[in-house]
Amino acid sequence: MTTLLLPSSRTLSFSEYGDPHGIPVFLFHGMPGSRIFRPSDEITAKLSVRLITVDRPGYGGSTFQPNRHFLDWPDDVIALADHLGFDKFAVCGHSGGAPYVLACAYRIPERLTAAGIISGVGPVDDPHALDGMMPTNRMGFLVGRYFPWPIWSALIWTFYHRARQHPEELIKPDEKNPSSHDNLVLENPAVLENCRSSVREALRPGLRGHAWEGHLQVRPWGFRLEEIKMPVHVWHGEADVDASIGMARAVAARIPNCRTTFYPNEGHIFIFPRWEEILTTLIQ
Repeated sequence: MTTLLLPSSRTLSFSEYGDPHGIPVFLFHGMPGSRIFRPSDEITAKLSVRLITVDRPGYGGSTFQPNRHFLDWPDDVIALADHLGFDKFAVCGHSGGAPYVLACAYRIPERLTAAGIISGVGPVDDPHALDGMMPTNRMGFLVGRYFPWPIWSALIWTFYHRARQHPEELIKPDEKNPSSHDNLVLENPAVLENCRSSVREALRPGLRGHAWEGHLQVRPWGFRLEEIKMPVHVWHGEADVDASIGMARAVAARIPNCRTTFYPNEGHIFIFPRWEEILTTLIQ
């Protein structure tokens, strides 16, 4: 872990993987998640990519940022990119990292070589955005926008306080659907441990950062996807019950220059077996 002191006196925590002299690519984790989350380091290095993973405010080693919005994130990314000496770079995000990729594509397209979202969440204002989503996630997206912050943060504590010490209770195979593709991915011990370690580190400083992430997600994002001018790649599994395929289709329909790849029978964490394919597209 490395830290950067921002002009606002906040700390931004990040890690680097792959080729230290390679093509710069930022990977934004999901929620809850941390800089630990990433697919194969061997593939990253083989493709000559310098992968930067960053803890968002309130997760892992990054200082909580009160009252932040999605459009505040590009400022942190630019500060880190300038610190690392990157003039141009690619960004991608998994799951809850998707809005942060789209915020960068909206605000700082002149600094980006590519933008991609993998199994990404989307705005909930589309009538079919929640089709096929698991009941707990669907309920959070449906009613979360109406809860004031104290109630929302209390609910997050109720559902996630045990995951701080026991991420294995949150990241585990789906016993109700033993044949799911995600279960097959989690059969890899390295993948399972990476996901659990990412959650453990994310929630180490507490739950305030995670609660604020959800608070942002279920409310208006502060920018219009229709105004994103640069190309955006979308990869999504049609069997994803964490972030529904309806969300992915709605996002793709609203971004003028969107390139989609939808995988039949794939779930939420295909980023691990398909990392080489995704990364190759981002650096072309």
